[in-house]
Amino acid sequence: MVKGISRRVIVVDSPDPRVFEQAIFILRNDAADSGISSRQLVDQAVRIANNYTRSHSAVSRHRIRLTPVLSAALGAATIALAWLLVTLL
Repeated sequence: MVKGISRRVIVVDSPDPRVFEQAIFILRNDAADSGISSRQLVDQAVRIANNYTRSHSAVSRHRIRLTPVLSAALGAATIALAWLLVTLL
């Protein structure tokens, strides 16, 4: 959607390109009136982008990704074990 107003944005390149390429921060209209300098706004945007990549890349490193074949085999083994326990007891 395109509106007929101009917006101020901050574009931050990703510190970890595996997570995202760029982050685009759209500034509020009253951001200039709050007494915060442009440098402080950019620093805050960079800090937010760094925190995001740090928190999301750590989660993806520890998560085990199973292929569909391995998932099906583990599910079948679990059901077979449950069936064996039910029939023997």
